[in-house]
Amino acid sequence: MQNLIINNWQKVKLGEIAKIVDCPHSTPSWTDVGYFVVRNYNLSNGRIIKEKASYTNYDNYVYRTKRAVPKVGDSILSREAPIGQVGYVNNEEKLCLGQRVVLIQPKKIDAKFLLYQLISPSVQRQFKRSDGSGSTVSNLRLPLIENTLVDLPDPQIQIRIASALSTYDDLIENNEKRIKTLEEMAQLLYTEWFVKFKFPGHEKVKMVDSGTKYDKIPEGWKVKKLSEVANIIRGRSYSSEDINDFIGDYYMVNLKSFNRGGGFRFDGVKYFSGTINSNQSLEAGDIVVAVTDMTTDRAVIARPARVPEINGQVTFSADVVKINSDVLPNSFLYKILSSYRFTETTKQKANGANVLHLKPTAILEYDAIIPDHKSLIEFAKLCEPAINEVDKLVKQIDILIKTRDLLIPQLVTGKREIKN
Repeated sequence: MQNLIINNWQKVKLGEIAKIVDCPHSTPSWTDVGYFVVRNYNLSNGRIIKEKASYTNYDNYVYRTKRAVPKVGDSILSREAPIGQVGYVNNEEKLCLGQRVVLIQPKKIDAKFLLYQLISPSVQRQFKRSDGSGSTVSNLRLPLIENTLVDLPDPQIQIRIASALSTYDDLIENNEKRIKTLEEMAQLLYTEWFVKFKFPGHEKVKMVDSGTKYDKIPEGWKVKKLSEVANIIRGRSYSSEDINDFIGDYYMVNLKSFNRGGGFRFDGVKYFSGTINSNQSLEAGDIVVAVTDMTTDRAVIARPARVPEINGQVTFSADVVKINSDVLPNSFLYKILSSYRFTETTKQKANGANVLHLKPTAILEYDAIIPDHKSLIEFAKLCEPAINEVDKLVKQIDILIKTRDLLIPQLVTGKREIKN
């Protein structure tokens, strides 16, 4: 295969190759359903995230799309809080702009190549550059966006670079879909067996009064507090001097290690240097639960995550607790903690104004239905492979993201050639 020679690169202003459309500077009327309003917190690393989605009605949608209708191939950029987050419109869903964002519509540049330029370090540095007074800008004004310089090669090269980088995004998206499917399968199995009591052979099992809020449960099953079947270990407290973003004695699992709604992510990695108690180490498959939250909708607190394979020693912060059991299979315990009933019951016990705090004992107060030993073992045999596969996919996604992010600044500036 011949190398594609990267030449004819030039620096151009973003406003020369794309249309920049500001958002309406007003708050729409919010509705429970309707047209998706893309807000600054819906943008992340090139993607539009629908967690904590906001909607408006038809009249507001029409008003907010007078200047331009977002379409496939457009990018949306946050002007503040935080500056520079980007999302790519990749489907035909009708959406409109919330406040603090702008629409960027490609005119003389490949749409995907523009996306990777927008999230590249060189462009991000310009977005966050000094405003002339020595301080970093707190709000991206349109002139600054329009005058941002991007590297522009020949159209054919744009397409090839965008295609190469999109391969990583496609793999990431496919893995995320697989994770969602596997988690839904495991949760459906848990619900069928231990909520609806449709476990194998349930027709032959007598239902008896549990003497609890659960009313009748299968004979031989028990309702127990988690304190009777599980243990909680508090995370390591630390000072700012103990933490580093790049190196340390331990990889530290912290609040940023949790997805909204639960599950592990590698964002916001921190490293801890110091000593820990012997029980404050983590291994692949261990279960952690967030006991602090700074989201307004309690989207992280009381949510569990399973620790995937992480190189080196691993510990966890004081915002996190580890929970384990000597009598319950790990997969069953994780599904209890992932259940809607557990999270909704437990998160309401958190207190605080700007920062929510949950006492670890509140987790152990939860009443859980514990089936007989045979059902536990059968469930674990069916569920454990799916959960283990999720752990592997989470790790793969992290590797793909890091590889893509290493390639972006090299490819979109012409510092590295690509092959046919």
